[in-house]
Amino acid sequence: MDFERHYEALLEMADIMGHHRSLPELFSELAKRLHPVTAFELASFARYDPEKKVMQVHMWERTGSAGAPTEVPVESSPSGWVWQTQQPLVVRDLQVEERFPRVFDLFREKGLRSYCVIPLTTAQRRLGALGLGSSQLNAYQEEDMRLLGRVAELVAMALENSLTRQALHDEKERLQTLLEISRALVSSLDLKQLCPTIVESLGRVMKVDHASLALCEPEAGGLRVHARSTPVKGIEVGTFITSLDSVAARALREGKVAFFNRSDPRMERSLAVSGLFELGVESGCCVPLITSKRALGTLNLASTHRSAFASADIDLLNQVASQVAVALDNAKAYQEIADLKDKLSKEKLYLEDEILTELNFEEIIGESSALKRVLTQAKIVAPSDATTLILGETGTGKELIARAIHRMSSRKDASFIKLNCAAIPTGLLESELFGHEKGAFTGAINQKVGRLELADKGTLFLDEVGDIPPELQPKLLRVLQDQEFERLGSARTIRVSIRLIAATNRDLADSVANREFRSDLYYRLNVFPLRMPPLRERSTDIPLLVRYFVQKFARRMNKQIETIPTETMNALVSWEWPGNVRELENFIERSVILSSGSVLKVPLTELRPVYEQSSKASTLESLEREHIIRALRETRGVISGVKGAAARLGLKRTTLQSRIQKMGISRTDYEG
Repeated sequence: MDFERHYEALLEMADIMGHHRSLPELFSELAKRLHPVTAFELASFARYDPEKKVMQVHMWERTGSAGAPTEVPVESSPSGWVWQTQQPLVVRDLQVEERFPRVFDLFREKGLRSYCVIPLTTAQRRLGALGLGSSQLNAYQEEDMRLLGRVAELVAMALENSLTRQALHDEKERLQTLLEISRALVSSLDLKQLCPTIVESLGRVMKVDHASLALCEPEAGGLRVHARSTPVKGIEVGTFITSLDSVAARALREGKVAFFNRSDPRMERSLAVSGLFELGVESGCCVPLITSKRALGTLNLASTHRSAFASADIDLLNQVASQVAVALDNAKAYQEIADLKDKLSKEKLYLEDEILTELNFEEIIGESSALKRVLTQAKIVAPSDATTLILGETGTGKELIARAIHRMSSRKDASFIKLNCAAIPTGLLESELFGHEKGAFTGAINQKVGRLELADKGTLFLDEVGDIPPELQPKLLRVLQDQEFERLGSARTIRVSIRLIAATNRDLADSVANREFRSDLYYRLNVFPLRMPPLRERSTDIPLLVRYFVQKFARRMNKQIETIPTETMNALVSWEWPGNVRELENFIERSVILSSGSVLKVPLTELRPVYEQSSKASTLESLEREHIIRALRETRGVISGVKGAAARLGLKRTTLQSRIQKMGISRTDYEG
């Protein structure tokens, strides 16, 4: 043999390994360079396809290529045997060879008499086999096989390089596909445009002709088509797909890609798939759209080619589905946030209005030692998140001290949400506190966000907490302990971070003893108690409060009041003010209304009967008793209502009734 010629041929084969563009081109070029090495009429390049588990055989004859590659089962082909055993195969006379009849019959028809096959193997993997056929009998001797072994090493390297390049190219195409879909999702979540974009992008790496998007409707027990790439009978936008026997439902149930094809008899029962088959679809798949939070639906792909979707495509399909699922979930969350923001905006307007109408002053006025002691305690507890219980009579400013604690806390930039437990009917209190879902009860026509959610990251102020009904007390206790709750009509647990400040004019310890208030809730509320002193214990603050209220109401009524007579101020300071600051404020407002000049005109006759007797009164209780009797006499015994004695005194109806009973006031005391 001409070793110089062989050496040049090997060098040429080594050189073309870096310049080919495709496997058919590579095999054709290698076959041309093999002629100087050995004689042959037919060359076969067989590559093992791990996806289909077959040998893909490329034939090359001296007259030219034998056409497209053919797929041959591993066990029935000589190249498959060589690939499995990694041993060369030499057939010296094809006329007497009985193995592999399907392949060798074809070779005999082409006039071949001998054939040899050498494994194509690198250090990394087994790739396939190289076969040469000759019209000469016993054409391949031991020396030829040694040389062909060297050739096979070069071909194997060239094949591996080609497969690596193809894999890199495919990966680049896949990344480009993901990038295009990601850009489409980021730029706009228009579902009508999403499916055509997916078909166009995925078409670069797989044979996709149709795409549709179906989203879950758990209440209805199925999915609804929200978008599609092309009109398909049975897959119109809005079509409902029941879960029974649907491929999409199977994909969601199993949490993985579900494939289907025309030959599957189960597909005959699916109206949606049958519509695809009418368009010539041969295969397809449903990819579940699942996030860490929930299952959203399926991305459905179809192709007019058989076996267009293989297990090798699962990673790419899952990546595309993951992008679509996250985008859909974000869009859904954004819509929920927008709806919630709208609801919160309405709630905020309501709460701001409530503050403007119910909050009678904006600052805590006073310099008495009793008030300073409370403010010092408030300053101590404010930086912590400790539950604070503010005790005190009606009208002492419990809400003001609660707001002061909030402003001095780390939650000052978040919301301060107030709920007066006594001002809301028992049947609606739970809804106000926890919120409710649409349809949770009769009249719940819309979803309502509760005060607990509104107060998340901020402070919740429960005024008159002693009036919470017993059936709600354990639910409130759970919120305080676990910081979680459920809306009425919902099973979804909502977690919040709130700081609770409660206030009451009741003796909660007494209520616990009378089994009107849960002891465990009382202990949970009573972490840091603050007692607001009544106005009678801080009489030195009355002049400051009087001046503040006079200025406030005079400014509001466009009046110029410059003087408060000494006698008037002494009378105001001497009065016990059972309604505390609220009663004083109401009284000053009435006085400003009555004042027509620059001097405050106070209706002292309302105070004088008791004021004149104050020196004779032996106890504070007697003064308060006389004041209550006078109010009952003026209202003819009516306690509740706008014109009742409770409103006149600035007290709650239940508080006034309790004091009437405690002081032994009967009808004979104020009637007649």
